[in-house]
Amino acid sequence: MITRQELEGKWKQLKGQIREQWGQLTDDELQRFKGDGEQLVGMIQEKTGQSRREIETYLDNLVHEGQSRFQQVSDTARHFAETANQRFQEGYQEVGKQLESGYSDAKDMVQSRPLESVVAAFGIGLISGAIVALMMRSTRA
Repeated sequence: MITRQELEGKWKQLKGQIREQWGQLTDDELQRFKGDGEQLVGMIQEKTGQSRREIETYLDNLVHEGQSRFQQVSDTARHFAETANQRFQEGYQEVGKQLESGYSDAKDMVQSRPLESVVAAFGIGLISGAIVALMMRSTRA
């Protein structure tokens, strides 16, 4: 039999499905029995004439079907998170390798051509400074 905690925890979802199954039940009637499985089953039995066993089986199936769906969604989300984490780690490692390679290439370039490297760095510094000066002038105006 469905427990009070299960019924209360899933009441909004279950209420709609109960109304679909037994359309003759009103929202007010269902609201009176929110959380009390025994009284709910009794009221449905009285209104519909179905056996207590049939009603309890239907309600149990509703709850367990919902739990199964929740578990599927939870498993899918967990799998997605694990996959995303794995891809992030792979991307992070790839970026690290590329940075190491770029650093090594730059180091080799500076060692093999020190004068050209100093001139290039100086030129980049001048251009960067000019850009910053122009941006600062345009924000003051």
